[in-house]
Amino acid sequence: MCGIAGWVDWQRHLVNESTTTAAMTATMANRGPDGAGSWVGDHVYLGHRRLAIIDLDGGGQPMTSPREDVVITYSGEVYNFTELRAELIRLGHRFRTRSDTEVVLEGYRQWGPALAERLNGMFAFAVWDHRTSELTLVRDRLGIKPLYYHAYDSGIIFGSEPKAILANPLFTAELDSTGIAELFCVATAPTPGHGVYRGLRQVQPGTIVQYSRRGLREVRYWSLPAREHHGSLNETTSNVRDLLTDIVERQLVADVPVGSLLSGGVDSSAVTALASKVRARQGNDKISSYSVDFPGAERSFRSTTWHPTRDEPFATQVSAHLGTQHTTIVVEPHDVLAYEQAVLDARDLPGWGEMDVSLFLLFNKVRDYSTVALSGESADEIFGGYPYFTDPAARAFDGFPWLAGKQGPSALLREDVRRAVDPEGYLRQRYAAAVAEAPTLDGESDQDADIRRISYLALTRWLVALLDRKDRISMATGLEVRVPFCDHRLIEYVWNVPWRYKTAGGREKGLLRRAVADLLPEPVVNRRKSGFPPNPDPHYLTVLRQRATELLADANAPVFDLVDRSEVANRLRSGQPLPSPRAATTQTAGLNFLLNLDSWLRRYQVRIL
Repeated sequence: MCGIAGWVDWQRHLVNESTTTAAMTATMANRGPDGAGSWVGDHVYLGHRRLAIIDLDGGGQPMTSPREDVVITYSGEVYNFTELRAELIRLGHRFRTRSDTEVVLEGYRQWGPALAERLNGMFAFAVWDHRTSELTLVRDRLGIKPLYYHAYDSGIIFGSEPKAILANPLFTAELDSTGIAELFCVATAPTPGHGVYRGLRQVQPGTIVQYSRRGLREVRYWSLPAREHHGSLNETTSNVRDLLTDIVERQLVADVPVGSLLSGGVDSSAVTALASKVRARQGNDKISSYSVDFPGAERSFRSTTWHPTRDEPFATQVSAHLGTQHTTIVVEPHDVLAYEQAVLDARDLPGWGEMDVSLFLLFNKVRDYSTVALSGESADEIFGGYPYFTDPAARAFDGFPWLAGKQGPSALLREDVRRAVDPEGYLRQRYAAAVAEAPTLDGESDQDADIRRISYLALTRWLVALLDRKDRISMATGLEVRVPFCDHRLIEYVWNVPWRYKTAGGREKGLLRRAVADLLPEPVVNRRKSGFPPNPDPHYLTVLRQRATELLADANAPVFDLVDRSEVANRLRSGQPLPSPRAATTQTAGLNFLLNLDSWLRRYQVRIL
């Protein structure tokens, strides 16, 4: 996987900036615990921290071409690197390593930035081309791997995470009205390219950013194509199964242990089952699988719309059916309280509270057994598994459908901040912009057009927030999480499948269920969608309320430069839950957000403009 950082400055000699460049790269240590490297020219610096996955001995970075005309610092995995390597050899290229990094390097030398269109995988990388004195930043199609940058008058700073850029004195942590709106209005539908901090940008998914003395330009190399779907339901089901099998087989390639995150839902169970089938065919050992649970969860669990059933009984049933080497990781409530700061440091921004911490604790334990883990992320977005796909009110809502009927944290803003931010207007603008860019298909039924719009919003806004969370928290533990359902071939194919196929059998995700029904126990095939489990311990809510009460008593708490102190106090006094950015509301979610926001403002010394 890895973490990257870099700097180009036409007016500074970066060989004299070693303290700053070393600090930038050092912030990526958790992403790359297996090695560090750097390359520096007169006006260019590239840094790298490595998590060794493929070619453990030969894939060190930054990597230079044999002629030293091109240098790359790379994060991610390219799953079709074997085919690309063979093609490049036929074109006359020679390889010194077995790594996918060198394939990307030589591919750039052959095809330039157009290489991006040939890559299948999750990646974010930077290439310095001596021949043109140009920096090229590339990010994968879905935005699975992050890449941030800050451009200024004489240069550009970049890194896998904001912390790499914050380590450079040229960038300061500031929050303007747009950044406030991103945090309070669209945390579950972040604006593509926006980095929340003032002056911080992200390379957008499916986009190339090129920087030279002439300035900066963006080139979009991929977007979702709207096409007419052909084929019967049976043919479509077969195609989905074939695609998933090929994807999972490619994503099992590694020179380190690979496991599977198994919640017992149809998504993660399908990935685990296909991985088990591939490994059996290859004559390899059983795959390891991992689930998360809480002490006493069987007694304290309460069914909700987002969490109708407990995961653990289904996960163990799938494991027994497939014969995986299964580990249930039990998250202790006191651990959730102990690791909040570690998760904030991983995020560099306010996150989702105890759900983030529970995920961190899960990944941290998984890392004891596996370096790579497969995950079921994005199946709901493409197959239509979330409640907002079928809820009439959500589908009719003139806004992001997962926000229908939900009060967001902007309700807590101070009146002066509210006037400056205009949260309702900002949310309308962001939604209108998202809908305007969504492709349409002539002749499509109203229902399919409606679902196409919702699915587009889910894939380009909602999913981005989920992938960002998963990347940041997994990489904080040195675990590479791969997401087979995010393969762009599957995304393009299923996005264009009619809704009547996706809901085959009258069920949400009916198409996916049909495609893997023969691999899984019947109760799992027919299980309703259930999100990541919240902490069921009632003591946790008590602790958070106490912390919020103490925060209210702190006259200097920076969070109240944004949030109305009296509104928070009134809600706490009356027992009302505080609003949160999360779609799945719990009693703790809003308290998490308030406390996390205050901690972030203090720890990162954020200046509010």
